[in-house]
Amino acid sequence: MSAPPRVPHSRPGPAAAEPAAPEGHDPHEEQAWSRCDPWSAALRTGRGPLYLHREDGTRHPLDIERWCAAPDAADRTVIDRCRGTVLDIGCGPGRFLAALAERRLTALGIDSNPHAVARAVRTGGGALCRSVFAPLPDTGTWHTALLLDGNIGIGGDPPRLLRRTAELVRPGGVLLAETAAHALDERLSVRVGDGRRAHGSPFPWARLGSGALLRHAEDTGAWTGAGEWEAGGRRFVALRRV
Repeated sequence: MSAPPRVPHSRPGPAAAEPAAPEGHDPHEEQAWSRCDPWSAALRTGRGPLYLHREDGTRHPLDIERWCAAPDAADRTVIDRCRGTVLDIGCGPGRFLAALAERRLTALGIDSNPHAVARAVRTGGGALCRSVFAPLPDTGTWHTALLLDGNIGIGGDPPRLLRRTAELVRPGGVLLAETAAHALDERLSVRVGDGRRAHGSPFPWARLGSGALLRHAEDTGAWTGAGEWEAGGRRFVALRRV
């Protein structure tokens, strides 16, 4: 594979506005968001309903309208903690990227769904259609990484994701992650659905509460806890790269 494009620190170079196939696709993500038609449809319209459907028949609502809107008060508590260069992993439609650009912070989003990347670019953010496990620009130098809106579940293997994120962030850098509201540590297979008949393909996912995230982070030997907070009924954890 050719070397990935480098993103200048002065201004991140946006991806093409038209959807493109994701680069460096990873086997753990091959049935993930990018292949879920209801997810892509919701990204195009900015509207739901949208759900994560579990194998046992239960479902969890996905807040697509909030993700496609401007950052809310809880989001701003995350934005206020961002420093230096920021990598938004699973950036979705790019609300954090646009807000960070307004603060003149260099930020890059990555997402495996081309419709998410196209929407993020249209909102004024720099984004690449790329798996987090693929080669990425400025590996090992990012000051801040984000795993929000449930993205700690990417790949269904949080320890692996935490180890990979540690490769991307510089020593002393910070990972800001959103966790489940309850004490959870589960791996599951899910599909994205619209609550009617449309469903995407199954893919591995995970859900973690704050305690589980801190345990897995400490076990990697690469992260240490740097704070927890709640805002707008949501929970967040800050980890510092050792």
